[in-house]
Amino acid sequence: MPVSSHKRKPGHVALERALSKLGIASRTKAREWILAGKVRVNGKVETRPLFSVWPEKARIEIEGEKVAAASPLTLLLYKPKGIITTHSDEKGRKTVFSLLPEKISKQAGHLIAVGRLDRATTGLLILTNDTRLSAWLTDPVNEVRRVYLVTVRGEVTESELGTLRKGVLEQGEKLLPDAVVLRKASRKESHLTVTLTEGKNREIRRLFASLNHEVTRLKRVSYGSLELGELKPGDCRILSLDELKAAFSGAPLRG
Repeated sequence: MPVSSHKRKPGHVALERALSKLGIASRTKAREWILAGKVRVNGKVETRPLFSVWPEKARIEIEGEKVAAASPLTLLLYKPKGIITTHSDEKGRKTVFSLLPEKISKQAGHLIAVGRLDRATTGLLILTNDTRLSAWLTDPVNEVRRVYLVTVRGEVTESELGTLRKGVLEQGEKLLPDAVVLRKASRKESHLTVTLTEGKNREIRRLFASLNHEVTRLKRVSYGSLELGELKPGDCRILSLDELKAAFSGAPLRG
């Protein structure tokens, strides 16, 4: 009978999560391997995805090869428009992971897109194989700032700015940006800078839709103190440990 997560011993996690935590594979892929009998734990084949293990102490093998934690790797990528952030797509659309140089892909292990951007949104995207860092960055408690440049149809008025700054109740969910600045406006369109500290699903698009303004362009330009810099759409670069420490004070970082 599977061991439920709240009864696990300290340091122990489900086997499928252990493989994800070590940066080896997604939970879905790990589950496939386990159910197919490809995974051994301490010399024994284990076919239960929820089997409890201590990732750093157990000897885990996949098809006879010992598993070792992937070296920590975090990338900053400039996501172009029309690219999705999942690992695969049933419609065959291009993903951000297909943009990575082969050398980085082989080195990275299983990468996670932190704070996903929808297909039409461009800009700064963090990819990492460090699950603890990913969880920390997306936890609203840590209030990590993300800044977006936004273009919407129509003129955003001072009254509407006030509404946005107080927050909007949309489908029973409170949407409250950290800051909204109007850069310029005309009857045709308005340009704004919006800062978020809690990334809810399609939050900016929903905020402006509640005021009948369609978002026509959306670009994330910073995450913490990280910025796109000289990167061009589709390009990426590896972030150093010092950069991550400077950008995200208090984050759990592996050296």
